[in-house]
Amino acid sequence: MDRDSQSEDTLSSIALENIKNKLIHAFRVTPESREGSARGVRPVSESRSLQANEELRRAKIDGAITWLRSELQEMRTQDVQLAQTLLGLNMEIQRLRRESFGGIEADGEDSQ
Repeated sequence: MDRDSQSEDTLSSIALENIKNKLIHAFRVTPESREGSARGVRPVSESRSLQANEELRRAKIDGAITWLRSELQEMRTQDVQLAQTLLGLNMEIQRLRRESFGGIEADGEDSQ
């Protein structure tokens, strides 16, 4: 189960990294995407502002991905706990069935 968990972690990390890159690409501000931007050289303050906005977007995306990772980890922990509970219940059901059927077979043999 430890190996499966590690491979799930790796796949989750790859998937989240892919989502992160897609989000960064989708929200990237380019000269072509800005309406009204003058062709040619931009003022230094506008360039810094765009860079600050880009860094803010990346920080928000990183925060969202961190939150997703923590939620996925919590879900994985709950899945393991649920699986353990279900296995315990299954074992108890099997034990009760053995006791029940064992009692019926013993009663049937005594009456014959």
